[in-house]
Amino acid sequence: MRAGKLSHRVNIEEKQMTQNPETGAMEESWAVRWGNVPASIEPLSAREFVASQAVSSQVTARVVIRWRPGIKPTMRVVHTRRGERHIYNIEGQLPDEDSGMEYVTLPVSRGADDAE
Repeated sequence: MRAGKLSHRVNIEEKQMTQNPETGAMEESWAVRWGNVPASIEPLSAREFVASQAVSSQVTARVVIRWRPGIKPTMRVVHTRRGERHIYNIEGQLPDEDSGMEYVTLPVSRGADDAE
């Protein structure tokens, strides 16, 4: 894949537990692990979507980024485009072994936009 194909910018976020200073309760929040990451976001074609039904009925797209260590399925990809925020849950990762581990493909599903 050529770098020009990575035309979108995304944030990769991870869940953190923080303590509310007023109540002392532990609360979940999201923090940016890697920001402004060049990415390609590709919706699955109809054929790929049908084929993915056997594996995971939720996978709706793939996000390709340059390979980096530490990506986990508990993280999420956030893409803001034209003022709209799109949240994708990471369902796994597929290293591109043909490129010498230069890129990684993340099968993703649409996440809920309500969790900050």
